[in-house]
Amino acid sequence: MKRFMSALLVCAAAFVSSHAGAQDWSTLRYGVDPSHPPFSSRDASGKLVGFDIDLGTEICKRIHAKCEWVQNDFDGMIPALQAKKFDAILASMSITDKRKQVIDFTSRLYKTPNKLIVRKDTSLEPTAESLKGKSVGVQQGTVPESYAKEHWAPAGARVVSYPNFDQVFADLAAGRLDSCFTDAAVGEYGFLRTPQGVDFKFTGSNVYASNGAGIGIRKSDVELKTKIDKALADMLADGTYKQLAAKYFQFDPYGS
Repeated sequence: MKRFMSALLVCAAAFVSSHAGAQDWSTLRYGVDPSHPPFSSRDASGKLVGFDIDLGTEICKRIHAKCEWVQNDFDGMIPALQAKKFDAILASMSITDKRKQVIDFTSRLYKTPNKLIVRKDTSLEPTAESLKGKSVGVQQGTVPESYAKEHWAPAGARVVSYPNFDQVFADLAAGRLDSCFTDAAVGEYGFLRTPQGVDFKFTGSNVYASNGAGIGIRKSDVELKTKIDKALADMLADGTYKQLAAKYFQFDPYGS
Protein backbone atom coordinates (compact mmCIF):
# COMPACT_ATOMS: atom_id res chain seq x y z
CA MET A 1 0.00 0.00 0.00
CA LYS A 2 2.83 2.38 0.88
CA ARG A 3 4.49 1.63 -2.45
CA PHE A 4 1.20 2.28 -4.26
CA MET A 5 0.71 5.62 -2.49
CA SER A 6 4.31 6.65 -3.20
CA ALA A 7 3.89 5.83 -6.87
CA LEU A 8 0.61 7.75 -6.95
CA LEU A 9 2.23 10.81 -5.40
CA VAL A 10 5.09 10.67 -7.92
CA CYS A 11 2.61 10.52 -10.81
CA ALA A 12 0.60 13.40 -9.39
CA ALA A 13 3.73 15.51 -8.98
CA ALA A 14 4.78 14.77 -12.55
CA PHE A 15 1.33 15.74 -13.83
CA VAL A 16 1.37 19.05 -11.93
CA SER A 17 4.90 19.78 -13.13
CA SER A 18 4.03 19.08 -16.74
CA HIS A 19 1.04 21.44 -16.58
CA ALA A 20 2.55 24.15 -14.39
CA GLY A 21 3.42 26.32 -17.36
CA ALA A 22 0.03 25.92 -19.07
CA GLN A 23 -2.14 29.05 -19.15
CA ASP A 24 -5.90 29.25 -19.42
CA TRP A 25 -6.66 31.93 -22.01
CA SER A 26 -10.44 31.73 -21.67
CA THR A 27 -10.17 35.33 -20.38
CA LEU A 28 -7.80 37.90 -21.88
CA ARG A 29 -7.12 41.01 -19.82
CA TYR A 30 -5.95 44.02 -21.83
CA GLY A 31 -4.14 46.99 -20.31
CA VAL A 32 -5.51 50.17 -21.91
CA ASP A 33 -4.96 53.93 -21.68
CA PRO A 34 -8.17 55.64 -22.87
CA SER A 35 -6.52 58.95 -23.76
CA HIS A 36 -5.57 57.99 -27.34
CA PRO A 37 -8.52 58.62 -29.65
CA PRO A 38 -9.24 57.22 -32.19
CA PHE A 39 -7.43 54.16 -30.79
CA SER A 40 -8.82 54.17 -27.26
CA SER A 41 -11.04 56.60 -25.38
CA ARG A 42 -14.33 56.74 -23.47
CA ASP A 43 -17.61 57.94 -24.94
CA ALA A 44 -20.15 60.14 -23.14
CA SER A 45 -21.49 57.14 -21.24
CA GLY A 46 -18.02 56.09 -20.08
CA LYS A 47 -17.82 53.10 -22.42
CA LEU A 48 -14.44 52.24 -23.95
CA VAL A 49 -14.41 52.87 -27.70
CA GLY A 50 -11.84 53.05 -30.48
CA PHE A 51 -9.85 51.09 -33.01
CA ASP A 52 -7.78 49.30 -30.34
CA ILE A 53 -10.95 48.29 -28.52
CA ASP A 54 -12.49 46.93 -31.72
CA LEU A 55 -9.31 45.03 -32.59
CA GLY A 56 -9.02 43.62 -29.08
CA THR A 57 -12.66 42.53 -29.06
CA GLU A 58 -12.29 40.78 -32.42
CA ILE A 59 -9.12 39.01 -31.27
CA CYS A 60 -10.94 37.73 -28.18
CA LYS A 61 -13.74 36.45 -30.38
CA ARG A 62 -11.31 34.56 -32.62
CA ILE A 63 -9.33 32.95 -29.81
CA HIS A 64 -12.54 32.16 -27.89
CA ALA A 65 -11.69 34.35 -24.91
CA LYS A 66 -13.65 36.78 -22.79
CA CYS A 67 -12.27 40.35 -22.96
CA GLU A 68 -11.51 42.31 -19.81
CA TRP A 69 -10.17 45.88 -19.85
CA VAL A 70 -7.81 47.28 -17.21
CA GLN A 71 -7.11 51.02 -17.28
CA ASN A 72 -3.50 52.01 -16.61
CA ASP A 73 -1.26 55.05 -17.21
CA PHE A 74 0.83 54.55 -20.32
CA ASP A 75 4.23 54.99 -18.67
CA GLY A 76 3.39 52.25 -16.16
CA MET A 77 2.15 49.71 -18.71
CA ILE A 78 5.24 47.49 -18.88
CA PRO A 79 5.72 47.21 -15.07
CA ALA A 80 2.00 46.44 -14.70
CA LEU A 81 2.22 43.75 -17.40
CA GLN A 82 5.20 42.16 -15.69
CA ALA A 83 3.35 42.28 -12.36
CA LYS A 84 0.48 40.38 -14.05
CA LYS A 85 -2.04 43.15 -13.52
CA PHE A 86 -3.18 42.23 -17.03
CA ASP A 87 -2.11 39.89 -19.84
CA ALA A 88 -1.50 42.18 -22.81
CA ILE A 89 -0.82 45.86 -23.49
CA LEU A 90 -3.26 47.27 -26.04
CA ALA A 91 -2.40 50.96 -25.92
CA SER A 92 -0.85 52.09 -29.22
CA MET A 93 2.54 50.97 -27.92
CA SER A 94 5.30 51.25 -30.51
CA ILE A 95 7.53 48.25 -31.10
CA THR A 96 11.08 49.32 -30.22
CA ASP A 97 14.32 47.45 -29.58
CA LYS A 98 14.50 48.89 -26.06
CA ARG A 99 11.05 47.62 -25.13
CA LYS A 100 11.75 44.24 -26.73
CA GLN A 101 14.54 43.75 -24.21
CA VAL A 102 11.95 43.32 -21.46
CA ILE A 103 8.69 42.28 -23.18
CA ASP A 104 7.60 40.67 -26.43
CA PHE A 105 5.24 42.02 -29.07
CA THR A 106 2.70 40.51 -31.40
CA SER A 107 2.86 41.26 -35.10
CA ARG A 108 2.14 44.86 -36.09
CA LEU A 109 -1.29 46.36 -35.46
CA TYR A 110 -0.68 49.56 -37.41
CA LYS A 111 2.04 52.03 -38.33
CA THR A 112 1.18 55.72 -38.19
CA PRO A 113 3.65 58.63 -38.22
CA ASN A 114 4.39 61.14 -35.48
CA LYS A 115 3.83 64.83 -36.17
CA LEU A 116 4.31 68.21 -34.53
CA ILE A 117 1.28 70.35 -33.66
CA VAL A 118 1.64 74.14 -33.41
CA ARG A 119 -0.57 77.22 -33.54
CA LYS A 120 -1.68 78.19 -37.04
CA ASP A 121 0.01 81.59 -36.76
CA THR A 122 3.49 80.14 -36.10
CA SER A 123 6.12 78.77 -38.45
CA LEU A 124 7.72 76.19 -36.14
CA GLU A 125 8.98 72.99 -37.77
CA PRO A 126 9.94 69.59 -36.29
CA THR A 127 13.66 70.35 -36.39
CA ALA A 128 16.23 71.04 -33.69
CA GLU A 129 16.96 74.49 -35.12
CA SER A 130 13.34 75.56 -35.24
CA LEU A 131 12.48 74.31 -31.75
CA LYS A 132 15.47 75.83 -29.97
CA GLY A 133 14.16 77.67 -26.92
CA LYS A 134 10.62 76.37 -27.48
CA SER A 135 8.56 73.96 -25.40
CA VAL A 136 7.38 70.61 -26.78
CA GLY A 137 4.66 68.67 -24.96
CA VAL A 138 4.84 64.86 -25.07
CA GLN A 139 3.32 61.91 -23.23
CA GLN A 140 5.55 60.07 -20.78
CA GLY A 141 6.96 56.75 -21.93
CA THR A 142 6.18 57.24 -25.61
CA VAL A 143 8.36 57.12 -28.71
CA PRO A 144 7.70 60.86 -29.38
CA GLU A 145 9.07 61.62 -25.91
CA SER A 146 12.25 59.60 -26.56
CA TYR A 147 12.69 61.14 -30.00
CA ALA A 148 12.23 64.71 -28.76
CA LYS A 149 14.67 64.20 -25.88
CA GLU A 150 17.28 62.65 -28.16
CA HIS A 151 17.02 64.97 -31.16
CA TRP A 152 15.64 68.30 -29.95
CA ALA A 153 16.47 68.73 -26.26
CA PRO A 154 20.28 68.79 -26.80
CA ALA A 155 19.81 71.73 -29.16
CA GLY A 156 17.82 73.74 -26.63
CA ALA A 157 14.19 72.60 -26.93
CA ARG A 158 12.34 72.22 -23.62
CA VAL A 159 10.66 68.82 -23.66
CA VAL A 160 7.75 68.70 -21.19
CA SER A 161 6.37 65.25 -20.34
CA TYR A 162 2.82 64.56 -19.15
CA PRO A 163 1.08 61.41 -17.84
CA ASN A 164 -1.56 61.58 -20.60
CA PHE A 165 -2.44 63.47 -23.76
CA ASP A 166 -5.45 65.19 -22.23
CA GLN A 167 -3.05 67.24 -20.12
CA VAL A 168 -0.73 67.90 -23.08
CA PHE A 169 -3.58 69.20 -25.23
CA ALA A 170 -5.00 71.30 -22.39
CA ASP A 171 -1.68 73.10 -21.84
CA LEU A 172 -1.15 73.52 -25.59
CA ALA A 173 -4.57 75.11 -26.00
CA ALA A 174 -3.97 77.36 -22.97
CA GLY A 175 -0.70 78.67 -24.41
CA ARG A 176 1.53 77.00 -21.83
CA LEU A 177 3.24 74.99 -24.59
CA ASP A 178 4.60 76.08 -27.96
CA SER A 179 4.00 72.70 -29.58
CA CYS A 180 3.01 69.08 -29.09
CA PHE A 181 4.69 66.03 -30.61
CA THR A 182 2.40 63.04 -30.95
CA ASP A 183 1.12 60.18 -33.06
CA ALA A 184 -0.56 61.83 -36.04
CA ALA A 185 -3.86 59.98 -35.64
CA VAL A 186 -4.06 60.83 -31.91
CA GLY A 187 -3.24 64.46 -32.65
CA GLU A 188 -5.84 64.73 -35.39
CA TYR A 189 -8.75 62.95 -33.71
CA GLY A 190 -7.94 63.81 -30.11
CA PHE A 191 -7.17 67.50 -30.66
CA LEU A 192 -7.25 69.06 -34.11
CA ARG A 193 -10.79 67.84 -34.84
CA THR A 194 -12.09 69.13 -31.52
CA PRO A 195 -13.12 72.71 -30.62
CA GLN A 196 -9.99 72.90 -28.45
CA GLY A 197 -7.74 72.51 -31.49
CA VAL A 198 -9.39 74.91 -33.91
CA ASP A 199 -6.45 77.34 -33.87
CA PHE A 200 -3.79 74.66 -34.37
CA LYS A 201 -2.27 72.63 -37.22
CA PHE A 202 0.22 69.93 -38.08
CA THR A 203 3.52 71.28 -39.32
CA GLY A 204 6.50 69.80 -41.15
CA SER A 205 7.14 66.26 -42.30
CA ASN A 206 6.14 62.92 -40.81
CA VAL A 207 8.53 61.31 -38.33
CA TYR A 208 8.61 57.51 -38.26
CA ALA A 209 10.51 56.50 -35.12
CA SER A 210 9.44 52.86 -34.72
CA ASN A 211 8.35 49.77 -36.62
CA GLY A 212 4.70 50.41 -35.79
CA ALA A 213 2.56 49.49 -32.80
CA GLY A 214 1.85 46.00 -31.49
CA ILE A 215 0.29 44.28 -28.51
CA GLY A 216 2.81 43.93 -25.69
CA ILE A 217 2.94 40.56 -23.91
CA ARG A 218 5.24 38.85 -21.44
CA LYS A 219 8.11 36.92 -23.02
CA SER A 220 6.93 33.76 -21.26
CA ASP A 221 3.49 33.84 -22.92
CA VAL A 222 4.54 32.27 -26.22
CA GLU A 223 1.20 30.52 -26.71
CA LEU A 224 -0.71 33.78 -26.35
CA LYS A 225 1.51 35.49 -28.92
CA THR A 226 0.90 32.64 -31.37
CA LYS A 227 -2.87 32.85 -30.87
CA ILE A 228 -3.01 36.63 -31.33
CA ASP A 229 -0.69 36.62 -34.34
CA LYS A 230 -2.90 34.07 -36.08
CA ALA A 231 -6.02 36.07 -35.29
CA LEU A 232 -4.44 39.24 -36.70
CA ALA A 233 -3.24 37.45 -39.85
CA ASP A 234 -6.73 36.05 -40.43
CA MET A 235 -8.30 39.49 -39.90
CA LEU A 236 -5.99 41.03 -42.49
CA ALA A 237 -6.64 38.19 -44.93
CA ASP A 238 -10.43 38.11 -44.71
CA GLY A 239 -10.97 41.88 -44.78
CA THR A 240 -12.09 42.31 -41.16
CA TYR A 241 -9.14 44.57 -40.34
CA LYS A 242 -9.94 46.86 -43.27
CA GLN A 243 -13.61 46.97 -42.26
CA LEU A 244 -12.79 47.96 -38.67
CA ALA A 245 -10.21 50.55 -39.77
CA ALA A 246 -12.70 52.24 -42.11
CA LYS A 247 -14.72 53.32 -39.05
CA TYR A 248 -11.88 55.57 -37.93
CA PHE A 249 -9.48 56.34 -40.79
CA GLN A 250 -9.56 57.64 -44.34
CA PHE A 251 -6.22 55.96 -45.01
CA ASP A 252 -4.65 52.53 -44.45
CA PRO A 253 -3.35 52.58 -40.85
CA TYR A 254 -1.59 49.25 -41.27
CA GLY A 255 1.17 51.04 -43.15
CA SER A 256 1.58 48.48 -45.90
